Amino acid sequence: MYNILLFTDSGVDDSLALMYALLHPQLNIVGVVTGYGNITKEQAINNAAYLLQLGGREEIPIIAGASGPLSGELATFYPEIHGPEGLGPIRPPADFGEVEVFDIDKILDLVNEYPDNLVIVAVGRQTELAIPFILYGEDAFKTVNAFYIMGGAFLVPGNVTAEAEANFYADPIAANQVLEKARNVFLHPLNITNKAIVPPAVIDYLAKNSQSPFKNLIKPVYDYYFEAYKENVPGIQGAPLHDVITLSALVNRNLVKYLPRRVTVELFGRAKGKSMADFRPKPEPERLYVLNISSE
Repeated sequence: MYNILLFTDSGVDDSLALMYALLHPQLNIVGVVTGYGNITKEQAINNAAYLLQLGGREEIPIIAGASGPLSGELATFYPEIHGPEGLGPIRPPADFGEVEVFDIDKILDLVNEYPDNLVIVAVGRQTELAIPFILYGEDAFKTVNAFYIMGGAFLVPGNVTAEAEANFYADPIAANQVLEKARNVFLHPLNITNKAIVPPAVIDYLAKNSQSPFKNLIKPVYDYYFEAYKENVPGIQGAPLHDVITLSALVNRNLVKYLPRRVTVELFGRAKGKSMADFRPKPEPERLYVLNISSE
């Protein structure tokens, strides 16, 4: 059993990842940190609360994250991909009860509650994960076992610019801070997650046969997402579930392989958000610690 502190922005693939984690017998979510990304922070909080309520897990604390990147720039949202409120065509009820939302200090409370028994999974922007490092220094997460992060792209095109993946592009300052300061990081970039294609037939089967509390959400949410992908990637045979694969890699250790490398993120200019690593046969030994980048 893995105790998980999940950082998410509650777009389609983020929400499907939350559903996956809630249903998986080896994953125990101890908190959900929700911030801006594919949708606004407020919408992300509502989506997380809605899914936790559907799953009968209202006791899981929701932590309010940031409204925008560390640079102070205005955040860009993607309703054409994730829907107006992040769940494709689904709109959570306007009033589904009072929701308690914690401030960002709750992150450290949970880290301290599960010393040496907590994995952080970050599948949204890296802003909320960087803030404790900024506030409390490199010891902020010293008892965390590992960081499983979805972000970056190596040797493949980006998905928001020619070179940058969306999570790193939205806040490259935060992403670079996290990759420099966190220890035991397992990174899942586009060159892996783009291959996590789930075809419509699988979703149709789940919609007909699943007994989960999310049964009625899965197909309309996926279909909206898939239609957007067909516009952007002509000929694609299914939608890639970038964030689900990051969680799945934690509980299915043979799913991906990892290469140890140092990763940095370009902060400015036309290559803003680009993730960089040395993939030569003999990379330079730049430091004593490295990240683990998932690969084929």
